[in-house]
Formats: sequence, C-alpha cells, structure tokens
Amino acid sequence: MQAADIRASSGTEDSRQPAGWRGFSYVWRLARWFWSFALTLLGLSIVTFAMTRLSPIDPALQMVGDHASKSTYEAARIALGLDQPLPVQFFRYLQAAVSGNLGLSISTGQPVASDIARTFPATIELATAAIIIGGVIGLALGIAAAMRPGTWVDAAARLVSLFGYSVPIFWLGLLMLLLFYARLHWAPGPGRLDVVFQYTVKPVTGFAVIDAWLSGKAGAMRDVFAHLALPAIVLALYALAGISRLTRAAILTELGQEYVTTARAKGAGLGRIVFVHVMPNVAGTLLTVLALAYASLLEGAVLTETVFAWPGIGRYLTTAMFAGDMPAILGATLVVGSSFVLLNALTDLAVSNIGKDRVR
Repeated sequence: MQAADIRASSGTEDSRQPAGWRGFSYVWRLARWFWSFALTLLGLSIVTFAMTRLSPIDPALQMVGDHASKSTYEAARIALGLDQPLPVQFFRYLQAAVSGNLGLSISTGQPVASDIARTFPATIELATAAIIIGGVIGLALGIAAAMRPGTWVDAAARLVSLFGYSVPIFWLGLLMLLLFYARLHWAPGPGRLDVVFQYTVKPVTGFAVIDAWLSGKAGAMRDVFAHLALPAIVLALYALAGISRLTRAAILTELGQEYVTTARAKGAGLGRIVFVHVMPNVAGTLLTVLALAYASLLEGAVLTETVFAWPGIGRYLTTAMFAGDMPAILGATLVVGSSFVLLNALTDLAVSNIGKDRVR
C-alpha cells in the first residue's frame, strides 16, 4: 500500500478547483490568520496596559522619588500622560508599542527596547538548543514507546517523561552545576562566555554561537557550546517529557485506524506503517506539540537563566520584578507574549496546509 495512492478527500477536491479559486482561498485563509493574529495582539496589549493601571506602583512617584514636591510629582504625571483619560492613555501606549518605544527602564537607565534587543537573543539561543535536543529525544522516545506499548521500552519512556515533569528545574540546574562544574570540572561555570572571550568576541548579532563563529576563534566556539550545554539539557528534559507523551498518544491513536489495519493485512511491517503511513498523518499534531514546547521554553526559562546566570530576557524580567521596574516588566511581557502569539499563529497556518495532505 503506497502512501501516495490514497489521498484525503479534501485534498482531492482542492486539486480539482480552478487555479483562481485556489488562490482566492489561500488569500482568504491568510487574511483570516492575520486578522486573528492582530486581535490576539490587541488583547495582549489591553492586558499589559491594564497591568500598568492596576499595579500599586505609581510610575510618576517612582520617577521623581518619595521626597519630591507636589508640583514636581504633578509635572511627572503630565509628562507620562497619566493626567489623560484612560482611552487616550491606551491609544498612546499602543502607538508607542507599535513604534518600538517601550519606555525607559528604571533599573538600567536604558530604553527597554534596547535592553530586550540585547537579552532576547540569549533566550532564543538557549530555547532553540533545548528544543533541538528535547525534540529529537522526545520524538524518538514517543515513537519507540508507541511501537512497543506495554514493554520495557514504553516503561522507560514513561519514566523519563515522569522525571522531566516532576523534577524542579532550579533544583536540577543547581545539582548539575554542583556535579559537572564544582566536582567533576567537566563544564564551565555560569554565563555564556568565559571572561577571556567576553572582550575578544564582538557582539554582532547577540547570538553567542554566531558571534563566536564570526570571530573565527575555535576556542570561543568550544567555550560557547560548553556554556550552552548544561542549561540547554535542563530545559530539554522539561520539553521532551511532554513531547514524548503526546507523540506516543498521537501515534497509538493512528495505529487504531482502518487504513493501518488494511496495511497490516497487505503485509506491511510495523516500521513501514509508522514511518510511511502514520507519521504524515500526525505531522500536524507533532508540529503543534513542538511549537508549543518551543514557545513555553521562550517564556519559561526564567529559573534556568537565573540558576545559570544566563543573560536572557527571563533573567532580565526577574531583575526588573525585584526592582519594581514596571516599564521593563511590561515591555518584556509584551515581547514574550507577542512571540508566543506569533509562533502559535504561524504554527496554525502551517498545520492548516499540512492538513490538506493527510494520507489515508
């Protein structure tokens, strides 16, 4: 039974439609996707704006200090636009956010946008390394467990998943630092680069791997990967737990379908059934699982970045929270939330296209 012999009826009907109609359908789906994305971002902006107004921290008082005169305090309120009606304040906030103006950080004294541009690449780099490790291992464990349900392979995959779900990230990070850095000396200390390379590797892109490669120094490349290994493994363990369980469940569901029974009756082996027939049908589900895991790593790396002194947006957000730096908190929240929304929207668009090619 060849995978290309039998197609889903939706894909067949779509192929019989005129080219002009298919183009209009694609534009319509793209417009709906963009409209949904814009509405979600608007909702996120409303939430972050409400946070500024519901927060007990007074931005004007934080700017001028506790001992400022009343006239100075009122001048600060006018400068920040706090004397305007809430709809006007929200419109100005939205206008500033669209233009990239997220305010001035009280902690660093720098524009929040420039702070985020400096710290977010570190988080992206860490999350990308973690999703590559966790995705490969998680998919492999999920496929193996689905192909051998009820065996020791399935039990081992469940054990790894349970460990990834239950072990606190900060505890595991501290334990790995104690073992591999303090005791065995196999790994370098916290941070992204040793001091010897911090002033020799020029921060061109903000991504340490790319900047070290551009520097042409092999020692810098080794040092970057050595610093990246431990925090990426910690995050990868958290990611692969969910990936492996959902992969197993998706494949087992497909193995109970009628087309799998037909393939078995025609003599197809389990490996061929899984990789030729089942995997194309669960590709959309697996893509969604990986995208959600990646998005959660982008927004949930706070503890890992704190433990490993990783200068990413999670650590920046933690420092801002302790300092009561509302512009930094809201700016970082808006950027991370927008990234989450964008990643999910792109995944939905990709999955809708994959769904047209489901094989039966």
